[in-house]
Amino acid sequence: MQIADPLDLGLAPDRLARLTAAIEADVAAETYDGAVVLVARSGRVALHEAIGWTDRGARRRAARDDVFSIFSVTKTLTTVAVLMRVDRGELALTTPIAEVLPEFGNRGKQRITIAQLLTHTAGLASGLPPLPPESLGDLSAFVAAACRQPLEATPGTVVHYSAVTAHALLAEIVRRLDGGTRRFRDVLEAEVLRPLGMCDTALGLRPDLAARKVPIVVRDRSPGVFDPDLLEAFNVIVGPETELPAAGAVSTAADLFRLAECCRRGGELDGHRLLSPALLHLATSIHTGDRPNGFYAFACEQRGWNPFPANIGLSFFIRGEGVFPTYLGLTSSPRTYAGLGAGSALFWVDPDRELVFVLLSAGLLEESRHLERCQRLSDLVQSAVVD
Repeated sequence: MQIADPLDLGLAPDRLARLTAAIEADVAAETYDGAVVLVARSGRVALHEAIGWTDRGARRRAARDDVFSIFSVTKTLTTVAVLMRVDRGELALTTPIAEVLPEFGNRGKQRITIAQLLTHTAGLASGLPPLPPESLGDLSAFVAAACRQPLEATPGTVVHYSAVTAHALLAEIVRRLDGGTRRFRDVLEAEVLRPLGMCDTALGLRPDLAARKVPIVVRDRSPGVFDPDLLEAFNVIVGPETELPAAGAVSTAADLFRLAECCRRGGELDGHRLLSPALLHLATSIHTGDRPNGFYAFACEQRGWNPFPANIGLSFFIRGEGVFPTYLGLTSSPRTYAGLGAGSALFWVDPDRELVFVLLSAGLLEESRHLERCQRLSDLVQSAVVD
């Protein structure tokens, strides 16, 4: 990958160096183990660095082509596949789920729509369906169990992040609309990953990527919204055949840059148009008003934070306006949007400044600490913009 002179992109090199220095200091303090970061502007990469360790115990230094579990950044890939069906007229955001998945239409779930799944306002059960861990990556078994679950809230009334269930249902909808013969992972590969040139990304751990895979180790085991043991279990859960459309993909910083750049360019990259600019604009607009995300109620109580707006679009997280805890940085433009991964991963696009930031880290943090880290590093990236 060719690295441009930051000055040619309106970025101050000394200010950009603060990003690397901040991560180096965190690694030296053993807050986490290492990271691969990428900063680009107007489609040109100004920084792509590997810092620290991606396996501290084995003394494995971080490398720019390291393959990470990206956890919920996977949702962005699944969302693109769903929105492509909306663009084609095969699906509407107002389509009830039960129209495509009849078995879902029970126990008060009959009217839940595609948009409510994407905006985390469907009122679905927040926990995993009752399945053994070895079945979490079996999409058909997962969807069958999710369809039997009752609701936790009236659809459309509250925002509560669905960590796994909503995007499993969305993936199965894509698969059914496709004819029901291909696996979702194959649809994703053919229609999203291959056109974008994301050669080092897969749903499940593709065998040829295994040697570069970064082990999942939770460094900060403070009580939080995610169980550290469950996160580390993804080392085993995510295998070659795993289909977990909300959290089961692996990728590199360079590949996530290609996804982010496609979004920044209005849904097109290298002559391959995945989405229309109009639909992408809708997807990256706030659909949750000023309602808070109930998923962070625990963090607010634990950290003494006031409730803050969820600012969710169609799966994307959006900066919005105001001063409150945000992964996207307080100085990012209000239209900045992101994909997030538990304790470790982030990419965002600031369309007003034509800026992209990717962070993939090793040694996971408790989620509120991860939020604070992302906010701090994001603001360091923004501080480098001088023109």
